[in-house]
Amino acid sequence: MADSGSGTETDTLRDILDAAARGVFPAADGGTTVVPQPSARDAGVLAFTAHSVVFTDEDPAWVRRTLAALDCDALAATMNARFLAAFMERTGRRTDTIDVMTVAPGLGSADAPLLALEEIDDPGHPRVVSARRRRDDVRVWVVEGGQGVLVLGRGVAGRLEVAVEMAEGARNRGVGRELARAARELAGGEAVWAQVSPGNARSLRAFLGAGYRVVGAEALFLPE
Repeated sequence: MADSGSGTETDTLRDILDAAARGVFPAADGGTTVVPQPSARDAGVLAFTAHSVVFTDEDPAWVRRTLAALDCDALAATMNARFLAAFMERTGRRTDTIDVMTVAPGLGSADAPLLALEEIDDPGHPRVVSARRRRDDVRVWVVEGGQGVLVLGRGVAGRLEVAVEMAEGARNRGVGRELARAARELAGGEAVWAQVSPGNARSLRAFLGAGYRVVGAEALFLPE
């Protein structure tokens, strides 16, 4: 599923993400593409199969020198802890974790919702506060009965991103999977992205069960 037309230095980050959502990936050539940041907020690294994308406003020559100096497998260099630490020191940014990057196509209006959702307008809701640190145009829905929360917003390069949270009593009942699917129903036909910590196996299973597919890994760097 690789395509040499995706992931060139003339593509924007959004071009690369849109292509990946369609199943078209950078050439698996062991290379690294460096593109400008899509916004002042977001910088980071995407790792696809045998090709990485670094999005930063730092000098691309610095990126390549730093990667070349690492004594590690070249295919894993961009996600090596020493490169990520050097990235943080260089930019003065912070990162939380390396996430699994998943995506799913939006569902049409004919797809019946599986959950009763109510959209809320509560800027003080903990999920809203957290989401607004890294997303724009944040919208929040709650499940009837307080079983869970669904958040949609514009994240990296304006892509549509989802996050879900379940109440403790709703776990292991399929609510997480239904929330992940509901995000696709609310997307208006647009692809929906979800970043999941690799150790959060329950959440990852929920997204995979809702039709999302793994396309790579992501380390996002945000301003302090």
